[in-house]
Amino acid sequence: MSKTAAKSAKPGVFQFIDVPRRMPREVPVNVRVLGWNEIYGQFDAPAALEQSARCLDCGNPYCSWKCPVHNDIPNWLALVKEGRLFEAAELTHETNPLPEICGRVCPQDRLCEGACTINVGFEAVTIGAVEKYIVDEAFRQGWRPDLSRVVATGKRVAIIGAGPAGLSCADRLARAGIEAHVFDRYEEIGGLLTFGIPPFKLEKQVIATRRAVLEAMGVHFHLGVEIGRDRTLEQLLSGFDAVFAGTGAYRYVDAQLPGQALPGVVPALPFLVANGRQVLGTEAPERWPVAGWSQAVPSPDVRGKRVVVLGGGDTGMDCVRTAIRLGAAEVSCIYRRDEAAMPGSKREVKNAKDEGVRFLFNRQPLAIEGEGVATGVRVVETRAAASGSRSVGPEVVDGSEAVIAADIVILAFGFRPDPADWLIDEAGEHLSDRRLVVGQSGRLPFQTAQPKLFAGGDVVRGADLVVTAVADGRDAAASIVRFLGVVSPSP
Repeated sequence: MSKTAAKSAKPGVFQFIDVPRRMPREVPVNVRVLGWNEIYGQFDAPAALEQSARCLDCGNPYCSWKCPVHNDIPNWLALVKEGRLFEAAELTHETNPLPEICGRVCPQDRLCEGACTINVGFEAVTIGAVEKYIVDEAFRQGWRPDLSRVVATGKRVAIIGAGPAGLSCADRLARAGIEAHVFDRYEEIGGLLTFGIPPFKLEKQVIATRRAVLEAMGVHFHLGVEIGRDRTLEQLLSGFDAVFAGTGAYRYVDAQLPGQALPGVVPALPFLVANGRQVLGTEAPERWPVAGWSQAVPSPDVRGKRVVVLGGGDTGMDCVRTAIRLGAAEVSCIYRRDEAAMPGSKREVKNAKDEGVRFLFNRQPLAIEGEGVATGVRVVETRAAASGSRSVGPEVVDGSEAVIAADIVILAFGFRPDPADWLIDEAGEHLSDRRLVVGQSGRLPFQTAQPKLFAGGDVVRGADLVVTAVADGRDAAASIVRFLGVVSPSP
């Protein structure tokens, strides 16, 4: 059957043939590097409809299966196509308590869009941008989650951590008529959504709007409260019907490079947190304690300096793009493998390149050079192992050592879970890498050895995607609801 005949037989189904993939307007590089606003604009209704109509409705939605929360993507695209915005917003929330955030920060190229049936030959549907449009526009027009059928149960649950896992859990508990109290040591909600992810990827007004929505749903936030210092876990366990721990993964992955104790060397997290606080205008402590790091960490001034970031994941991309906006004279990213092996989003790598970041691939850091202060990074060139297996690691090229000049070196090798001792002691068990053990034989999913204590997100998985933390918080809430014997009328 010809393309024309096929289109006439099923009008509209093959729109992807004639309508190309388009993203929302992108702020020009020379403008966006001067500020902190998101670099992508917003679809208007006609553009969202046009892009949604590119969905083939293939019948076996690989996009949904590839999504960690298994969003009903084809159906909410169809609702947008039909102009039924509020119904689309309702459907996005059925599977994802934080869709407007995932629409911005998920690596769609590796998840839903990467699995899109038309991705080969016609380019994927712009799923993430449409998801962002649905929720932003619905909120703007006054849509809010409908809790009219929810009946208060009298049950109360404490949530430790206001990051994506904790917020997701709170949303689902509120929908079940359970009073959620969220405790967090930061002065704002969001965890690393607020303080770790730069605003050019996720503007902080988005988090503020979600806070207002959750508070309207009955969620209570207790901010600037650190469990283990201001309150004990024992107090929460005795004062609430259950407790959920979503404390994240903050332990710095230590490469143990010689010279990393030199002034001018800083782990990624305090660098990003300090900048996040500066953009928010909140009080920032001069030094930030980093689990696994033996020294206090001052926030570096990168203006006019040569910045080298070690690590090729999304955190590394956040660091290089932040340094550009802070006025660094030169920003380089060193990664020990080739570009194809980089673990982060390809879109983020492209954005970094567009903004002037220099990438040095196939370079293995050996040491930080300097006397009294960092002056460079000693590296050696690498190549793929002769076996062709990435699992054995890259080979070093003999005689290829060199020093990359640097005034500031940012270590972005990733993070591991580091649950506090009070949490490990109460949970009863932990793995060798300090990830909590949950859902063992005889327990509910996400339930620890302490029956009233549940945990999820990075503190269980190790550092992972925002969307997987969202999924954990959502599913842990379902286990808590079951544990408390609550029957909820909401999805």
